[in-house]
Amino acid sequence: MDWAERISDVQRHLSDEKIDGWLLFDFLGQNGLARDFLQIDPHHLITRRFFYWIPQKGEPIQLVHVIEPHVLEHLPGKKISYLKWQELEGRLKEILQGSKRVAMEYSPHNAIPYLSKVDGGMIDLVRSCHVEVVSSGGFLQYYTCVLSQEQLRSHLDAADFLDQTVAKAWKMIGEHLQKSQPIHEYAVRMFIADEFEKNGYSTEGLPICAVNAHSADPHFEPKKEGSSPIKKGDFVLIDLWCKKKAPGSIYGDITRVGFAGSAPTPRHQEIFSIVRQAQRQATLYVEKKWKARELIRGCDIDQVCRRVIEEAGYGQYFTHRTGHNIYTKDHGPGAHIDSLETNDVRPLISQTCFSIEPGIYLPGEFGVRCEYDVYLNPDGTIRVTGGSQDAITLF
Repeated sequence: MDWAERISDVQRHLSDEKIDGWLLFDFLGQNGLARDFLQIDPHHLITRRFFYWIPQKGEPIQLVHVIEPHVLEHLPGKKISYLKWQELEGRLKEILQGSKRVAMEYSPHNAIPYLSKVDGGMIDLVRSCHVEVVSSGGFLQYYTCVLSQEQLRSHLDAADFLDQTVAKAWKMIGEHLQKSQPIHEYAVRMFIADEFEKNGYSTEGLPICAVNAHSADPHFEPKKEGSSPIKKGDFVLIDLWCKKKAPGSIYGDITRVGFAGSAPTPRHQEIFSIVRQAQRQATLYVEKKWKARELIRGCDIDQVCRRVIEEAGYGQYFTHRTGHNIYTKDHGPGAHIDSLETNDVRPLISQTCFSIEPGIYLPGEFGVRCEYDVYLNPDGTIRVTGGSQDAITLF
């Protein structure tokens, strides 16, 4: 949509939520969400504070510094400049005059940190204009994490590539063991990283390969020095995520577990079965609700998933949220599948992607995590991406 349509769409959301306007603010890139909406290159150096005001009705207003008058010139609306700090505050009061509720990238009590991009001092300044500051989180997702068709294709490609790459990793480990050749966690990590590079994919950080007790640490990082060897009879967890090396590409993110032998132990099988069942139940909940066009909140999915593990007696060992939004960053700005670390009450919306990745982590023993991604189709169906794991992989 062009900017006129985009502004009109925002104003519709503002009217629905009874908000008088949206005040977008940034300084030195601290509010990436505002920059994303305003379509400002994240690498574009802007050294002065700027504001973009979208009222519920009427024309937007740009408030920019006199030495950087062109930073918002691609946007519609009246331009107002300031030089001195006193002028900035005065102009801001004039812009907000008559408004009562103003949306910003703010989360009360920092409840959803991904939304809290405006610093407390700026919130104080805006409140001094006799307005209530409310969160833009209710409508922001529509502009910061909805996938275009091209982006969806990039996600599907990444998810399929990850599924193929982890299969290659299991094969590589198995071949080393069959030939009695040494293989360790870090070598697997770098094998996967090399596959990313050779095939035109990038990643935030490096993949995880964790053996036995190391897999009980959800964010374990194998190092070059001191990496554990992989031997017959070992349990291994591999977590990998990547996206294409192209602007706007979307991440895929999956986790798999395997066993170096002819059959996993009963203990391994028990924990895997519980985790997989939790993943299934969360996915079925999303599928049913989405088909019925009912509201789905990230916190509610987390509760459905967590309940399965709690009822099995392992609730204390599920130590992270069920999933996260996926976008151009692996942990995107949209609704997370979370009632533990945060209470994410934001609704899931069409054409967005997120992970479902429950886990049970038994200190000193091992940990199991099952992870795939889910995309919400506009037609009321869902799409599981990255493949799924119904049994522990044997290698």
